[in-house]
Amino acid sequence: MMARIAALTKSSQQLAARPEVRRGCTDGALLIARIALAWIFIYHGAGTLFGAFGGLGIHGMSIYFASTAHLHPGTFFAVLSGITEFFGGIAVGVGVLGRFAAIGLFGDMVIAMITVTFKNGLESSAAGSGYEINIALAALAAVVALLGTGRLGVGFLIRRAVSSTRREHHRAES
Repeated sequence: MMARIAALTKSSQQLAARPEVRRGCTDGALLIARIALAWIFIYHGAGTLFGAFGGLGIHGMSIYFASTAHLHPGTFFAVLSGITEFFGGIAVGVGVLGRFAAIGLFGDMVIAMITVTFKNGLESSAAGSGYEINIALAALAAVVALLGTGRLGVGFLIRRAVSSTRREHHRAES
């Protein structure tokens, strides 16, 4: 029985060491991170911009940013945050301009920590939340910013199509 388990372990390690399997695992992991980021940020961005999902909308978020986060003018920061979260979430989820969008989402979480949640501690039982969710979301955004969106996104398909068109054009000229 132990020999069988050892053989299976060795076989799975050899399989995992193959470059194509590694790339597939990386692409799958990036897709999971992208879906999580997109889901959360589109939800919050839509609440900020449009009042969707019980969100406060621009006016309510303007008041929140000015009074709680001490960011002035509140309307500017509400619109900026809403656009970053909503459209950044879409870009990361679809995989177009994902690195750029992920940098924006990372910055959004850093600003949220600095202005609102850091004073509450990592895990807060007081009114308001701690900064633990900000750290988790910033880390996911950093992964996408550093590694890109992978091969399971529209951006990869566009790059591949442009690359093959250039190759065909170059062959035709030769």
